Parts: sequence; structure tokens; C-alpha cells
Amino acid sequence: MREKIIEKKLAMKVKKRGGISPKFTSPGFDGMPDRLVLLPDGKIAFVEVKAPGKKPTPLQLARHKLLRGLGFLVFVIDDEEQIGGILDAIQST
Repeated sequence: MREKIIEKKLAMKVKKRGGISPKFTSPGFDGMPDRLVLLPDGKIAFVEVKAPGKKPTPLQLARHKLLRGLGFLVFVIDDEEQIGGILDAIQST
């Protein structure tokens, strides 16, 4: 399964929960996660989507650490089966 397919399924499942998951681009600040997940009641997280079995780059890991240090939730997914659990975790914060 390709990364793009997982991203589409993430967007679809976020929408079903009443949220949005815009593609996140940050010109001049490489390594940021692929998607913002914005759910009802002000729930927010960053999601890095990878192809199955692929891992984040060192720069991406550094950005994840920075974001977590600022108090944000950051998730990495490489399988569509992870989506429900991640959305549950975001909504429970």
C-alpha cells in the first residue's frame, strides 16, 4: 500500500469524525509532518504518513521531538489499521 492511499484513508476517517486533515507544508522549515488533524472540540495533532515499513528521516524525527516538546501530539503511521487508534488518542486528550 502506498503512502498516498494511507493519507486518503486518514482524511476520510477524520472527516467521518467531523474534522479535517489538511496537508501541511512549511516552506523554509523542512521535515514537518505531512498532515494536521483537526477534530471537534479543539483537538489537534500532527501526523506523519509513511509507506508500509518506512521510517521517518532523522530530520523528521527532530521536528517530531520539537513539536512534542512544545506539547503537541505527533503520530507516525504506516498502516491504515493504525488510524482509528490514533484518532481515538487525539479525541481523548
